[in-house]
Amino acid sequence: MSVEARALWRARVDLLWRVEVAVGVLPQVWREAFLGVPRHVFLPDVVWLRRPDGDRHERCERVSEPERWWTAAYADTPVVVQVCNGDAPRPGGPEWPSSAASQPSIVAATLVALDVADGHRVLEIGTGTGWNAGLLAHRVGDDRLVTIEVHADLARIARSRLAALDRHPTVVWGDGAEGWATGAPYDRIVCTAAVTHLPPAWIRQCRPGAVIVTPWASAWTANGTLVAEVDDRGRAHGRFRTGGAFMHLRGHRSRSTDIGRVVSPEHAATPSTTTLSPWAVAGGDPVAEFAIGLSAPGVWHHWDGDVDGVHTRLWLGDEAGTSWASIDHDGHRRTDFAVRQHGPRHLWNEIEAAWSRWCAAGRPGIEAFGWTVSADGEQHARVPESTAPRPTGRGGEAASWSL
Repeated sequence: MSVEARALWRARVDLLWRVEVAVGVLPQVWREAFLGVPRHVFLPDVVWLRRPDGDRHERCERVSEPERWWTAAYADTPVVVQVCNGDAPRPGGPEWPSSAASQPSIVAATLVALDVADGHRVLEIGTGTGWNAGLLAHRVGDDRLVTIEVHADLARIARSRLAALDRHPTVVWGDGAEGWATGAPYDRIVCTAAVTHLPPAWIRQCRPGAVIVTPWASAWTANGTLVAEVDDRGRAHGRFRTGGAFMHLRGHRSRSTDIGRVVSPEHAATPSTTTLSPWAVAGGDPVAEFAIGLSAPGVWHHWDGDVDGVHTRLWLGDEAGTSWASIDHDGHRRTDFAVRQHGPRHLWNEIEAAWSRWCAAGRPGIEAFGWTVSADGEQHARVPESTAPRPTGRGGEAASWSL
């Protein structure tokens, strides 16, 4: 074995060790898959890595920065492999991430949650780089796996990378929200992008007893993983687990998040005050934000303004583009905040109500929430009415949870 080959093998073993530290000991079949399917084979020569300040991603080329590229390939972090849906960014516009190789420990946790058994037929939504498909093919066999990718170039490249490892699952170019009926029925469906609801086509293409695992998103936040089972009447019942933030499945992206397109100088806003700090609902507690996102559908937010490193205004908008609200924070300790609202939805009132429901239930964790799809296709969240309180920090305040 050459020096380079030994270094690569050590990097793969080290990555597996980091994954198991994060998610626990993997079943042997997944250990073999992680060791047998090298991640670097599925990464392009040009990737985008998060800057040290965490604010943006910057370009990294394998040829000019080999050490940085290889470090990213075998780090337990996501790696952006495409920006702007593969198109050139608008003049002066940002290179926004549109496809990524997911964080290995989250990939492992998702695959374990999928609970694949020998003989299962699996549909993967979102081929991306092809690495996850390679892991699945190693587990179930090429003939039991279908993987679908919305971007034609990514599908083509992933197919060639899989073939380089002598893996030949069915790679389909198409809209993952529609599944792939030709290969149905499936025993397992796994998605590598966040959804705001379960696409009906997935449920139709499942066998009774099939399991669907997918990252979750709301207009408020992208966080959590849904594990749902489909019954013999076409219904689905699932519960959420903790999980990282994923890019949205196309068609599940928020339809409007630019406050400049919602707020007009001509709008008459209704003023009021609130004692609920905007930081409580949008300050980085992923559990609170997850609960609010389920209880206040279609409401998004972003911070604006800055005083001494502290954001000063929280903007809210609805996806219909008809309502907005602002909550002002002056950067100092205070007990009331100025609120302005406009439109048919009183968005801040909805957020206050969602916060109150979550607190009244004992501030339950993500695992306490569920999702149901009825036989007629109606979908809704199951929000707990009461549960044990979350752990508290000093002074009795809710402890901060972070991803």
